[in-house]
Amino acid sequence: MPASVPAVRWSPAAEEARRVVGAAGEQALLGVLREGGVPHVRHVAAESDAYGYDIAAARSASERAHIEVKSTTDPTRLVIHLTRHEYEVMARDERWCLAAVLVGRDGSAVNVATVDRVWIHSAVPVDQARRGRWESVRLEVPAHALVPGLATESCRLLPDGLLPQCQVWTCQPAPPVLA
Repeated sequence: MPASVPAVRWSPAAEEARRVVGAAGEQALLGVLREGGVPHVRHVAAESDAYGYDIAAARSASERAHIEVKSTTDPTRLVIHLTRHEYEVMARDERWCLAAVLVGRDGSAVNVATVDRVWIHSAVPVDQARRGRWESVRLEVPAHALVPGLATESCRLLPDGLLPQCQVWTCQPAPPVLA
């Protein structure tokens, strides 16, 4: 195996640990949204995987988000697994955003950042033939593809001051919010 290809090992214990961290990140972000005063928050992943995102949240009719949550306990790097379905929903839904949540030892959200959609699009594989297509992909997200906070293409659901942010993943500064 070439040195540039990392070995990914699967085990039931590792899969369960990832599931626990993923669920903790979703619960932590649900709490942050509710505590931040977002009036309409729904954990759609608890209902079905068919949505292509985990949380539907709305501050108003014009400020709505469909949030796919990717969680980790590693503050040094962000590795995510994205399904083809999640990617296809992103491609057609401007309200979709990918929130990276760093989960603390107590299960709280230590940091929340948004992964840039343009970067996601550039990083997923391209199908090479009609008889084969990718169904999931493992992505190591670089710092330049992360923006602190939680934002879709059209809104910032919560003011940055309400979101936990610590210096992890060497995130780029948040762009100014235009009034």
